[in-house]
Amino acid sequence: MPKLEIRNLNNEVVGELALYDAVFATRVNKSLLHAAVKQYLDGLHQGTHATKNRSLVSGGGKKPWRQKGTGRARAGSTRNPIWRHGGVAHGPQPRSYEWHLPKKMIQGALRSALTEKFNGNAITVVEAFSLLNHKTKEFRSVLKKLDLRKKLLVVESDENENLLKASRNLPDVKLVKNFEVCVYDVLNSDRLIFSKTAIQKLQEALNP
Repeated sequence: MPKLEIRNLNNEVVGELALYDAVFATRVNKSLLHAAVKQYLDGLHQGTHATKNRSLVSGGGKKPWRQKGTGRARAGSTRNPIWRHGGVAHGPQPRSYEWHLPKKMIQGALRSALTEKFNGNAITVVEAFSLLNHKTKEFRSVLKKLDLRKKLLVVESDENENLLKASRNLPDVKLVKNFEVCVYDVLNSDRLIFSKTAIQKLQEALNP
């Protein structure tokens, strides 16, 4: 059974937490990770691209020349797609790029991502984010004591106003709740910092 040390905000070990094998010591499924990350990124795609077809291009209401007798090919509009300044045929139109993975696949991918981070010693558990105030400077000093200076994903379980305000000005820190953790955020972070309550709730939710 995998275990992690529990530390306080002064980086002192105050306990030990047993983790579920099914969540933090499972087989890493690379194909599931790829699918989950692709689904997340595709969902961010705005899909606002648009081209004008012949009905949307301004002008072209008058027939360029008469139908017969000129020796030229018949033409009904100067906005035909084969003409210069004409519309675009079969061009991209606004659409959603979202697609969905089954819930069990998303959970499996998240277990794989957490296992990969655990194997890389990239998970820190603190007893509680009991900050005295909401100053960013104070939270930065806490991270320095914990020796955490890279891109961080901070996971809390409940509303923590001081933590929210102290972390939101740090560009390399993202704060989420335990039920908001996604595969992309886990893989895109150098380290994960959980409160004890948050990691317990997360592994209970992911335990098959």
